[in-house]
Amino acid sequence: MKKIDQASPLHLRPVALGDEAAIRAAARELAAEGFTFAFGLDTASAFAGYVAHLDARRLGQGLAPGEVPETFLLAEVDGEIVGRLSLRHALNDQLRTNGGHIGFGILRSHRRRGHASEILRQALILARDLDIERVLLTCNESNTGSRRVIESQGGVFGGHSPTDPAKRLYWIALA
Repeated sequence: MKKIDQASPLHLRPVALGDEAAIRAAARELAAEGFTFAFGLDTASAFAGYVAHLDARRLGQGLAPGEVPETFLLAEVDGEIVGRLSLRHALNDQLRTNGGHIGFGILRSHRRRGHASEILRQALILARDLDIERVLLTCNESNTGSRRVIESQGGVFGGHSPTDPAKRLYWIALA
């Protein structure tokens, strides 16, 4: 994957086989906060299979009915994983009310350094490259950090989720 911004120290990249220990540690850390770092990875999963699964999802291969293609990328600064990005290429019914096109997460020790804003900024470029004209992001009402990040990147509040009143919906026009 090409680096989106040569000036930014944050680089989004696909998961590699050598990332297993770091991803499992990140997953444990964020699970303690009720947040999923690596969707579909569990303690019994073989990591090589997980990496292959992520690549297949990106290509839209082997998806269950109703699932959409998704690009999962790690956010890295100076060789260290600081967070992650999930970019769904389309919306299904569930994503329209909870999840949206873009999801991101930052590891606790890397928060409040602008990484979330940079991940979202780069995600919007990737979404535009996928010909997505308008992206949906969601966040919990109580997550003021995510709200500020989304709003700083042009997110317009579109109401609350009809299935979860504590979930805010934001739209960002790309066209």
